[in-house]
Amino acid sequence: MAKSLGVFPVYNLVFKIGRNGKESTDADMVEVADMESFEITIDGGVENWNPMDTRGWARALMTAKKFSVSLKGKRNIGDPGNDYVAGTAWKDGLDCSTKAEIEFPDGAKLAFDCVLDVKSINGGESTNVAPLEFDMAGDGRPVYTAGAAA
Repeated sequence: MAKSLGVFPVYNLVFKIGRNGKESTDADMVEVADMESFEITIDGGVENWNPMDTRGWARALMTAKKFSVSLKGKRNIGDPGNDYVAGTAWKDGLDCSTKAEIEFPDGAKLAFDCVLDVKSINGGESTNVAPLEFDMAGDGRPVYTAGAAA
C-alpha cells in the first residue's frame, strides 16, 4: 500500500488474521473478506493517588492497557480469512487464539496476539446477507512500528 499523510478513508486500513492460530507465520496471514466496519478501542488503566506533599492535587500513572478491534461484515464461505474466523464461533480456549496485524496508511503497523470472539454469524432476515461480526481482544502487549509521519 502506498504511504499517505492527511485524512484517509477507513478502507485504506489493511487487517490480517493468522489462519494457523498462535503458530501463524507471515505466509498464514490473510485478510478477512467482506468486512464493512472496523473499530479499534483502547482502555487505559490509570491509578490515582493523593499524597500529602501535593497539597490536595492528585497524582496519576498509566499502569495497564487493553485493546480490542471490532469488525462487522458478511459471512463469505470460501474466503480463507472469513472461514477461519467463522470456524472459531463454536470453539473455546486456545482454539480461539491467533495472531493479527493492522497496516495503517502512513506505513505504521500493529502486530498482536488476540482472542477471536465471534458475536454474530449466519442469522438475519430472510433477504439479508448472513453476518459475520467479531472482536479481536488483544492478548498481551502489541508491537507497534511507526510509519512515515512519526
